[in-house]
Amino acid sequence: MTIAFWCVFLAGILPYICAGVAKWGFHHFDNHNPRQWLASQTGYRARANAAQQNSFEAFPFFAVAVIVASLKGVTLGTVDVLAVIFILARLGFIASYLMDKASLRSVFWIVAIFCVISLFILSGIATLS
Repeated sequence: MTIAFWCVFLAGILPYICAGVAKWGFHHFDNHNPRQWLASQTGYRARANAAQQNSFEAFPFFAVAVIVASLKGVTLGTVDVLAVIFILARLGFIASYLMDKASLRSVFWIVAIFCVISLFILSGIATLS
């Protein structure tokens, strides 16, 4: 399996890591109504839950971009590098979210989305070749 495909796997588990952070310590955790419990949280738990939701939202776009770039013949090294940068940016995004650093979080978000868009643009260029 390529590095990029391993990155897709990592991107797929990031939301679950965020969920674990949100629920860590289980302070009066209600397993009968976990979504309601998470919605009532504040501080780092609320931010971890928001990071979880955003990670779920970012995953399909990234996964499809990696697959399309791979199918369209974008150089494997290029796909791998952009996928690794995406993962690093998403980790920075999550860390920034947890630390309540909104501006830094936005920078990481922009880097990650740039990687995804680049994969699609390179796929289009590869198709023209």
